[in-house]
Amino acid sequence: MAVTGVLRPGHVQIRVLELEPALKHYVDVLGLTEVARDKKKKRVFLKAWDEHDHHSVVLREADEAGMDYMGWKVDSPATLKSLAKDIEKSKLCQDLEWIPVGEHPETGERFRFTIPTGHVMELYAEKKYVGNNCGTDGQNVNPDPWPDGQHGISPSRYDHCLLYGDDLDGTVKLFREVLGFTLAEKVVTKADPNFMIGAFLTCSNKAHDVAFIRQPVKGKFHHVSFELGSWEKVLRASDILSRTKTSIDIGPTRHGITRGETVYFFDPSGNRNEVFCGGYIHYPDRPTITWYDETLGPAIFYHDRKLNEAFLSVFT
Repeated sequence: MAVTGVLRPGHVQIRVLELEPALKHYVDVLGLTEVARDKKKKRVFLKAWDEHDHHSVVLREADEAGMDYMGWKVDSPATLKSLAKDIEKSKLCQDLEWIPVGEHPETGERFRFTIPTGHVMELYAEKKYVGNNCGTDGQNVNPDPWPDGQHGISPSRYDHCLLYGDDLDGTVKLFREVLGFTLAEKVVTKADPNFMIGAFLTCSNKAHDVAFIRQPVKGKFHHVSFELGSWEKVLRASDILSRTKTSIDIGPTRHGITRGETVYFFDPSGNRNEVFCGGYIHYPDRPTITWYDETLGPAIFYHDRKLNEAFLSVFT
């Protein structure tokens, strides 16, 4: 499958109440690596070990927790310009603006816009390649399976976000018809199968690159997720969370939706994190999986087969 257009989630900027406790969590517990600081804007830039671009997670000190924006890497500067025009033409988004080169370190210009659910998204084509330090005879030459110096949970990559907002229909229309995503899974009401409650969208062959849940709010953040390679590593992550007295939300368990094996926990500011493994390969011709609202229990928590209200109602 040739992946063109929007390639993948590239970065996410998360608001934290205090930078140093947040850094201790994201570096020492989660196992990301700090790569740059912006003292003027109170930001720190981090990456996971198997990511090849300069950074994927940005922490910004603020008065309120949550997500500032999610960034998507596209395949070329020409695609960036083309998609910016398509987004403007669609009239589905607000607050369209170009962010200049260097506002993020080692990153080209970005096109920023607010989607119908109130979330801020941006597209970019260029970010400095730094590699993963696995090569034994130069970058990407005769590589080891992982680099030296891993610490904490140590996920391989930033994977996706799940977001809450009101205009789910407009957002799904934008992602499918303008940005070229496919709908891997959806949650609908059984009484009216055309009324969508949740949408799991992908621009790749993953089960999802972003998910949206319909809620009467604008721009809310449920969780940011990071990939691990196996169920054993998810269990090890759970042990690390317990050893470090990190607040665990749910798990370890399995989702029915996406089939992911997972554990959820909170950073010191109350932002929810997930580490997960598994899922399935999604090709564009794979039919959309449908879940009814009455089966949300096993859809979200396949083992317990019942809903956890705190999991659904706590967000930033």
